[in-house]
Amino acid sequence: MKKNLLKTCCLLVLLIPLGCFGQSVQNTLPSWAFGGFVRVKASDPIIAPDTSTRFTNPVNGKQVAWEANDTFNPAAALKNGKVVVLYRAEDRYGEGIGFRTSRLGHAESMDGVHFIRRKTPVLYPANDIAKKYEWPGGCEDPRVAVTTSGTYVVFYTEWNRDVPRLGVATSKDLIHWKKYGPIFKKAYGGKFFNIASKSASILTQVINGKQVIIKSNNKYWLYWGEHHVYAATSTDLVNWAPVVNANGELKELISPRSGYFDSDLTECGPPAIKTSKGIILFYNGKNKPDTGRDTRFNANAYCAGQALFDRNDPAKPITRLDLPFLRPMEPFEKSGQYVNGTVFIEGMVYFKKKWYLYYGCADSRVSVAIYDPAHPALPDPVTSN
Repeated sequence: MKKNLLKTCCLLVLLIPLGCFGQSVQNTLPSWAFGGFVRVKASDPIIAPDTSTRFTNPVNGKQVAWEANDTFNPAAALKNGKVVVLYRAEDRYGEGIGFRTSRLGHAESMDGVHFIRRKTPVLYPANDIAKKYEWPGGCEDPRVAVTTSGTYVVFYTEWNRDVPRLGVATSKDLIHWKKYGPIFKKAYGGKFFNIASKSASILTQVINGKQVIIKSNNKYWLYWGEHHVYAATSTDLVNWAPVVNANGELKELISPRSGYFDSDLTECGPPAIKTSKGIILFYNGKNKPDTGRDTRFNANAYCAGQALFDRNDPAKPITRLDLPFLRPMEPFEKSGQYVNGTVFIEGMVYFKKKWYLYYGCADSRVSVAIYDPAHPALPDPVTSN
C-alpha cells in the first residue's frame, strides 16, 4: 500500500507545472529577435556611484558631488575603436528619483566591460539656451547614435521639474556637446512643444560593420515615448515633427498590453535597428502594479522587450515578444533606489562582431549583457511567482 501511494505521489509531482514551485521555465526567441544576452558576471555592475568626484555647478558656482547618489540609464557608442558610455548620474541634493539633479558622465572602455571614467560630467545644466528646460532637474536618460559622417547625436530628457521634454545635442567627440533644446519646439506651430516627451530611439543600420543613423523614405526616423510608442521625422536631426493620425493627434504605434510584462508602459530603448527581417525596436516594458499585470513578474518591474516593424514602413508594427528577453534577476538589478527591479535598456553597440547592451539596474547602477550572433545564448528564463 505504501509503495503504491509513493508511486502516485511521484506521478502527481511530475504532472504539476514547474512554475508552481517557482522554478525557472525556459524562454525562447523568434528568428527575427536579438538574443539571448549574457551578463558579464565578473564585472557587474560596471559603473557605480562615486562620492569622491567633484564638479563646479555653472548655474550657481558651487562644488557638487555630481555622481554620489546613483549612476544609471546609459547610452553607448563607439569612438576610435573604444566603447563610450554616457551614463546618468545623480547628486545628493534632493530626495527621490527625479528630485535630484542629473548630469551625464562619460566612461570609456577598450573591451566594453572595464571602464575609465572622466572626473567631470560632459552634458549638464548650465547658463545656456537650454537652462530653462534643464534646471534644476537636469539631463536624464540619454540615447546616442552616430551619422555616417561621424557626428554623434544624443537625445535626452530635459527636466526642469515642470515638464519633461526631449532635447537633442550633437558632438564630434562625445565630450563637447552643442545643445539645440527641445526637439518638438517648431513642429505644427509648437502644438507638441509643452507635452511631456521622453525616450527617443533613432533608426540605425549596420553598414560595412558599423552601426549608423539612416533615413527611411528620405527622412530620419525616431521612435519615442514612455506610455505608448510614438514616432517623429526630421530632415536635419535637430527639428522633429511627431507622426500624427487623421485627427492631428499623436499616432500610437504600440501600447501596453493587459496581462503582459508591458502592461503599464512601453518605453523606447536603444537606437532601433533595421535588419533583413524588419526594424527592431528595443523597449522597456513596465508591469502594472495591480489589475492587468503579468503575475509572473513583480508589480512595477521593468523588463526588456523587442518589437518588429515593417522594413519599408517603420510606422507599421508586425509583432513583438510576449515575454521579455531580459528581466531583473541579479541582486544588483533588484536592489537600489528602484526596489521593484529594473533592467532599463538605453545603450547598445555593435563591437567586435557582438552586441553589447548597457542598462540601468534598479535606477542605481550600470551593467552590460552581451549577445554573440555566432553563438546565441538563451534569453532570460521565466519564473512564476
